[in-house]
Amino acid sequence: MATYPVDTPHGPARVSLHCAPGGRAALLLGHGAGGGVTAPDLVTTAQSAKRAGLHVALVEQPYRVAGRRAPAPARQLDAAWLAVVDHLAKGPLDGLPLVFGGRSSGARVACRTAEEGGASAVLCLAFPVHPPAKPEKDRLAELAGVEVPVLVVQGESDPFGRPEPAQRRDVVLLPGNHSLRGDMAGLSRTVGEWLERVLRPIV
Repeated sequence: MATYPVDTPHGPARVSLHCAPGGRAALLLGHGAGGGVTAPDLVTTAQSAKRAGLHVALVEQPYRVAGRRAPAPARQLDAAWLAVVDHLAKGPLDGLPLVFGGRSSGARVACRTAEEGGASAVLCLAFPVHPPAKPEKDRLAELAGVEVPVLVVQGESDPFGRPEPAQRRDVVLLPGNHSLRGDMAGLSRTVGEWLERVLRPIV
């Protein structure tokens, strides 16, 4: 594993790069609004992806690197993420298909930047469809705007809601809530199987 800073328009981000032998693609994972890259579902997903032959980059946003808990505005999150993508795509992940992903807020960033960043697919862990008890503040347009294959893994009792399957969008419900801690084995299996299927035509 290599961990190092990456300059972005909003301060340094931090990347932890886990390389798989003969990696055939790469998965970039962002964290939730108030958490970091050590969240159990991110760790489990990274391990599953590495077993599937993907390099994994865990990306910490500049506000987290600076020690702030309150998330930056969406446009800053997206700009920082795309700066990291550009750095990786021109460096250690050069020439590889990229899968964007993340949990909660990180999943939203992955969706919003998928087209501009050239993602081959998007992996969403606990996508926050709306704030708890505020279904009128719907964020499904971010998911609907993704034009590459998407997997959403959602807890059955997630207070942030659940999206429905759609064209190019698979939705898998697991026991538990927004943390996705209720079925780590199921999460690992779901991620691994989807990555194998979605990457088969392109690698």
